[in-house]
Amino acid sequence: MPAAALWRDERTDLTGGCRVTIRGQIAGLAYDDHDVVEFLRRAGLPDAEQLLDRPEWVQWRGGRAHTYVAA
Repeated sequence: MPAAALWRDERTDLTGGCRVTIRGQIAGLAYDDHDVVEFLRRAGLPDAEQLLDRPEWVQWRGGRAHTYVAA
């Protein structure tokens, strides 16, 4: 199971951003890759920028990876 999951849903489609959970806990709303990296860093993954495109670490749901704009 990936350490982090990012997803878009009907709520984030209105405002943009992706909801982020890390190890099953809500981390917050990310508006860009930097936000995701910061959430992962706070969770103890210091090299998080290298993990964004590795599906064993980060799972993107409900939209394309690295897409944060409102629909």
